[in-house]
Amino acid sequence: MKDYGHYDGLGLAQLVRTKQVSAAELLDEAIARTEAIDPKINAVTVKHYDYAKQQIAKGLPDGPFTGVPFLIKDLNWIAGARTTSGATLFKDFVAPSDHTMVERFRAAGVTLFGKSATPEFGLMPTTETRLFGPTRNPWNLDHSSGGSSGGAGASVAARILPVAHATDGGGSIRIPASACGVFGLKPTRARTPFGPERGEGWGGFSIGHVVSISVRDSAAMLDATHGPETSSPYQVERPERPFLEEVGRDPGKLRIAFTDRSTFGDAIDPEITAAVRDAAAMLGKLGHHVEEAAPKLPQDPARTIATIVASNTALIVRLTEQKLGRAITDQDFERLTLANAVNGNKVSGTDYVEAQLHAFQIARAANEFMTQYDVFLSPTLCMQPLKIGEINTMADELGPIGPLIRRYIPGTNMANMSGQPSMSVPLAWSKSGLPLGMMFTARFGDEATLFRLAAQLEQARPWKDRKPPVCA
Repeated sequence: MKDYGHYDGLGLAQLVRTKQVSAAELLDEAIARTEAIDPKINAVTVKHYDYAKQQIAKGLPDGPFTGVPFLIKDLNWIAGARTTSGATLFKDFVAPSDHTMVERFRAAGVTLFGKSATPEFGLMPTTETRLFGPTRNPWNLDHSSGGSSGGAGASVAARILPVAHATDGGGSIRIPASACGVFGLKPTRARTPFGPERGEGWGGFSIGHVVSISVRDSAAMLDATHGPETSSPYQVERPERPFLEEVGRDPGKLRIAFTDRSTFGDAIDPEITAAVRDAAAMLGKLGHHVEEAAPKLPQDPARTIATIVASNTALIVRLTEQKLGRAITDQDFERLTLANAVNGNKVSGTDYVEAQLHAFQIARAANEFMTQYDVFLSPTLCMQPLKIGEINTMADELGPIGPLIRRYIPGTNMANMSGQPSMSVPLAWSKSGLPLGMMFTARFGDEATLFRLAAQLEQARPWKDRKPPVCA
C-alpha cells in the first residue's frame, strides 16, 4: 500500500469496513514498514506479530478502528505478551493479564502488533535505555524522539502506523508529540482508567491516551476509551457529546492567553519564541482574542513532581526486591532509576503530603487563571529536541540531568498537577527541520474546546502530509 501513510486511523478503518483492504493486509504493511524503518529509529522494541495475526484469525471486534495496526507503550500489559518497562531485569517478563486501557483499545478493534519504546519506567523526557538503546527522532536521527512515549511518537511520525498508545505523567504524550511533529493530547485527570492494579499513577498526575497524525483519531479514540472502571477512585464529568463531534465544530471566539517564556523565567530557544508568537498571531487572524499572560505559580513544580516521582520509583524498587528476595543493583535497573529510588527513600510521609499540597496549590493557581481564559498557549518544549546522549541514565555523574530537564520541559507538568487537558500541536519546524510543538491547555474537563481549536488549526496549517526523511 504505497498510500498507507496518507491515511489516518479512521481512514484505514473505513477501507477495512468497505472491504477495499483487509485487516491482514494492513498488518502486513505495518510489519513491512517496521522492518524497513525501525532499524533507523528503534521505536518498536517488542514485536507481537504472531499475536496480532491470531487476533485477526479469531475475529476483531467491530469498533471505530477495526483492523488498524496499533502499538501499546511498553509500560502497559497485554495478557500473554512481553512487557519490559524498558528495564533489563524485566526483559523477559510476560504479562498475566491486560491493563484496562489495553482492553478498551482492543474493543475499539485495533490489531496489537507490538510495544513502543519507553525510558525505564517512563521516567525521562527522552527514550534511551540500556536495554534497547536510543529511540531516534525521524526528522534527524542525531536527536531524541522525546519521552517517555518516545517510541509512540517516532513510530507515528515515521508512518509505521497512524495512531499509537501513549501515557503522560509530566508531559510524556506532549513531549514526543512536539519532538516528532505529531498531535498529542493529554486528557483531563481520570478521563481514562488506570487499572486494574492501581487507581492512579504518580499521585493522579499520570493518564493514558494516544499520539496521532490527525486530530479526529485522537478524538475518536478518546470516545472509545474514556470513562471510569469499578475501581476508579474518582471520575470526571462525562462530555456533553462525543469528542469526535467536536472536530470541525466552530470553536467560536476564544479568549486565549499566551507566553513565550519558561515557567522559571529562563531564556528559551529563540526559534521557539518566534514560533509561539507566530502561533499567537495566527490565532488572532482566526478571530480569537489573544493576549500575553501566564499563571503565577506559588510553588516550584519541578521540585514538587520530583518528590512524587522519586517516591513512586522507590516503591517500584522495594516491591521488586521483595519479590526477588534480594537487593536491586545497577545490573538490574539503570543508575538514574536507582538514584531516584534513593531520593524517594529519603522522603518522609510528611514530605510526600507536603508535595501533594504544593501540587494542589499549583493546580488552584492554574485553574483560577483559567477562569479568565478559555485556552492557554505556551511552548511544549523550551529547547529544540535534545541530541542523543544528552541525558545518560547510566552516567557516573547524574547531577546535570535535573537542571537540563528543568530547562527543557519547564511547563508540561503543570497540567498534570492541575488535571487540565493539554495538547501539543505541530505548528512549526525549526530552520534545521526539527518539529516545534505548541502547547494548548484548557479548563478542567474541557477537551471539547481543545478538539475544536485543534481541528481549526489543522485546517489552517495542515501537518499530516509533512513527513520526515525516514519515510522517503
